[in-house]
Amino acid sequence: MGIDPISLEVMWQRLVAIADEIDTATIRTSFSTIVGESHDFGCAILDANGAGLAQAQWSPPQFCTMLPRTASLLFERFPIDTLSEGDVLCTNDPWIGSTHLPDYNLISPVFHKGKVAAFLGTVAHVSDVGGHLGDLEASDMFMEGTRVMPNLFYRRGEVDPIIEEFIAANCRVPEMVLGDLHAIVGTHRIGARRLQEFMDDYGLDNITPLSDAILGRSENALREAIAELPDGVANYELTADGYLEPFTLKLSIEISGSEILMDFTGSSPQQNHSAINAAFNISYSTAVYPIKCILAPRIPNNDGLVRPIQITAPEGSIVNCTFPAPVKARAKVIKHIPPLIFGALTPLLPGKTIAAGGGIFPFHFVGEDEKFPKFAVHMLPHGGLGATKEADGLLPAAYPHNSTVTPTEIIERQCPAVMICKKIIPDSGGPGRRRGGPGQEITLRCTAKKPVLLTIRPDLMKFPAPGLEEGGEGSRGEVLLNGDRLERFVPIPWHPGDLITLRVPGGGGYGDPRQREKERVLEDVALGLVTTEAAREVYGLDIDVDPQTIRLEAIRDHVARQAERGHG
Repeated sequence: MGIDPISLEVMWQRLVAIADEIDTATIRTSFSTIVGESHDFGCAILDANGAGLAQAQWSPPQFCTMLPRTASLLFERFPIDTLSEGDVLCTNDPWIGSTHLPDYNLISPVFHKGKVAAFLGTVAHVSDVGGHLGDLEASDMFMEGTRVMPNLFYRRGEVDPIIEEFIAANCRVPEMVLGDLHAIVGTHRIGARRLQEFMDDYGLDNITPLSDAILGRSENALREAIAELPDGVANYELTADGYLEPFTLKLSIEISGSEILMDFTGSSPQQNHSAINAAFNISYSTAVYPIKCILAPRIPNNDGLVRPIQITAPEGSIVNCTFPAPVKARAKVIKHIPPLIFGALTPLLPGKTIAAGGGIFPFHFVGEDEKFPKFAVHMLPHGGLGATKEADGLLPAAYPHNSTVTPTEIIERQCPAVMICKKIIPDSGGPGRRRGGPGQEITLRCTAKKPVLLTIRPDLMKFPAPGLEEGGEGSRGEVLLNGDRLERFVPIPWHPGDLITLRVPGGGGYGDPRQREKERVLEDVALGLVTTEAAREVYGLDIDVDPQTIRLEAIRDHVARQAERGHG
């Protein structure tokens, strides 16, 4: 029996709401900052065959697109018909899961009327997996921590003591890691009850017809959007920092009827001296999502949206590395996949793409202090977003992932660090008719009584975010320790009183900066985003008044506009 469009939308949104509830419960029951504050996890609902059906709206789409691929590999070892209620499958294998050891993948079957009706999946970045504390320097994956191959974390509702002991014995903060993992199992139990209530409310034995409708309609919608594009091939490449040496990504996109084929042939080979390699799962999921965003932006993410897209990458390349290549900092590569795709699509979709963003500078503190217990605190600050044809880039925000920034108060409460400065960097957004989003500067001081270890993973220090259509590049990144620029990023002994400063880059601009409207340049100067020097030299606008005067006038204008709206 078919499902009418209104009923489909109502039922579909209820599935999304269930995923959102699991997401919220994960935050509220988490033990670590990386999960509870940085939101470095994703929640998805899979159908009875393991196809992605719905995801939480705040979840990183890459995680949720990977989960069905992970599930299919887990089911090879644990066939669906052998699973019992209360079982929870797990792995953190980089070539099965989300491609680096800190990301644990948990998948729970949902039973209804005695049969598997769906699955709940969560990928979460835990605080520690053993191994060395650095992110960037490693010669193989074994240096990066311990690996849990596909296994049952819970059996019939009870934790497997051997798996639990293995995880606890091989990390520095077992109470955080196991706390997060057990909390996720609890959220799956909530989700299972909600799905069972959902099926009872609609009198369903299973959700197979609903899954077929969601996946089928989503696939058809994307195919229709692709079919409206002219057939053809577009190529693009970019070079990025890497770590000890740069790397190049090359992409060929072919539009053929209602399908898109992406080929990464020509990209740099994997690097065995730096932990920046990406296993195929994360490259695949990062590559399909920009296509969904640009051609089917209003359709909730699901597996139907990946069916018209084929992706190939040479084995042994930096986007399809082979075991046991080091992979811990694979975000240094995958962050550059969306701008690579948008760069290729710009000639085919003029005015609908976005320039490169300012990247992410993850850092974390690990240690012990008499004021604090053993701690592992993470923060994921981002740079400004790239501009589009019609809009300036946003202020610093997560891109292309959907993480959040650990609040200053949480950092200061959980580890011996004090935030000294957090501010926007003038002239950091790439110039253009539409300006790239500005970067930010963050400075922290160590308040510990003995050194703690600080790990930082910067990017865009050599090759900044490029603009599009004559737009300029964003600022370069920089890390300073007590005023001295750092170039190598092994774990840093952070001594009492030390200052660490991160200058997170801005995004690329879009279009010729000389075509930017005078009013927008004046507003940028008023807001402190652009200096009078840049206004003159880059945008061709000579401002002969004090910037502070412009700021005061801008504030008065803003207050006046608000007052007019209030009277209206």
